[in-house]
Amino acid sequence: MRLFHFSHDRGISRFEPRPVAIPSERPAGREWLNGPLVWAIDEPHQAMYLFPRDCPRILIWQTPQTKDEDLAPWWGERSDRIIAHIEWAWWERMRTGRTCRYELPPDGFEDLHDAGMWVSREPAEPLSMEVIGDLLGALEAMGVELRVMPRLTPLQGLWNSSLHFSGIRLRNAQEWA
Repeated sequence: MRLFHFSHDRGISRFEPRPVAIPSERPAGREWLNGPLVWAIDEPHQAMYLFPRDCPRILIWQTPQTKDEDLAPWWGERSDRIIAHIEWAWWERMRTGRTCRYELPPDGFEDLHDAGMWVSREPAEPLSMEVIGDLLGALEAMGVELRVMPRLTPLQGLWNSSLHFSGIRLRNAQEWA
């Protein structure tokens, strides 16, 4: 198993646990997820972080529970693994952006069983770092179709479908409630 942390900082030699920047409401017994942690993403889900810093995005993918009536309007005959959506306001940053992918040792990380997220309560020293300079190419190589739209707000109802829905940095989306 491979775990990664994405950053725009090229010089990280050690990841220290820290609380999330904006705490979110957590289920009872999971409040500790707002506390000091090192966050990582597993290899199959890393495409969720191949975006410019603070870019609002919505990614959807099929699960074993996905119903045909939810799948057909989004995938049709496509073979993509994931469909990602961003706003046109972020297109130029997406086209020209880059990010650093740090590989972290899996020891000490625990699986949250939520879209590939893992956390550690202990510091982690990266095994390696790679600068990814072609975000569009990296997404394509991972089977992700990128869709660009004026606003992400029309997608708000998707979390009520049987597709998996991941919204990241939505506080930065235009007109997001």
